[in-house]
Amino acid sequence: MSYPLYTLDVFTDTQLAGNPLAVVLDAEGLDDGRMQAIAREFNLSETVFVFRPQDPRQRADIRIFTPARELPFAGHPTVGTAVLLAVLDRKGEAGALAFGLKEKVGIVPCVAEVETSRKGYARFRLPRLPAVWGDGKEASQCAWALGLDPAEIGFDRHVPSRHSAGVAYDLIPVSSLDALARARPQGEAFDKVFGDSDHPAAYVYTRAATATGLAFRARMFGPGMGIGEDPATGSAAAAFAGALMQCEPLGDGEHNVLIEQGFEMGRPSQIALQLTIEKGALVSAEIGGGAVVVSRGELLL
Repeated sequence: MSYPLYTLDVFTDTQLAGNPLAVVLDAEGLDDGRMQAIAREFNLSETVFVFRPQDPRQRADIRIFTPARELPFAGHPTVGTAVLLAVLDRKGEAGALAFGLKEKVGIVPCVAEVETSRKGYARFRLPRLPAVWGDGKEASQCAWALGLDPAEIGFDRHVPSRHSAGVAYDLIPVSSLDALARARPQGEAFDKVFGDSDHPAAYVYTRAATATGLAFRARMFGPGMGIGEDPATGSAAAAFAGALMQCEPLGDGEHNVLIEQGFEMGRPSQIALQLTIEKGALVSAEIGGGAVVVSRGELLL
């Protein structure tokens, strides 16, 4: 059997930047074990498998695998798949399409704008708003797990927290870009501090120095997902919306947040996060970013 295969770089408009993604089309016939083995073979942060929609009102059903496990939802696979399907549906002609992608977490509403036959931009509304799933770890524990000084954990009103918008993360604020650059999972210490999650993953962040407005730089370490470090993590950005509601003095209205990620890896990525707040509560959030097709071919099995 052969399956159409594309790779894209996501949360960027430049090839060989952002977060690489593999997308396998027409994946009917592949079982769970086979999909996991394929994702392990590609060894990218995520691999997407696209199926015909069970609900004809949606564009496709998709399943998302890291090298180690399946995820119910992820941002860079959603953006990349939405751009790819829009490019294919419009045969590379510029224009916009709106459709739903069914993921394990539910229907994800997407809008994709095709720019060229190889490039586009997509945004999607979070199918699940972020929620607290536990108490944030103490600063001393976070510092031990990441190889930092306890005084470097936290800034302004930001303290360690735990949020999930479909995928659970430990969200760890650090005091400077220097501390962010030095952060590293400390093996057994990382597992002991964050190991009460079914997939230990730490989203480490600080304020961005080079951008104006509400902007942050982040790194995501996900050894529990089989990901040493991820260049761009949309599901973590979705969870981060919860930390922003907890720690930032945000009023009612729309708030646009820029998240830089992957810079320390040489894979610069930019994630656009928009929060809509009414009467002090988060009522909706969207994530957006660019994607560019890098390769196409066949998966031969």
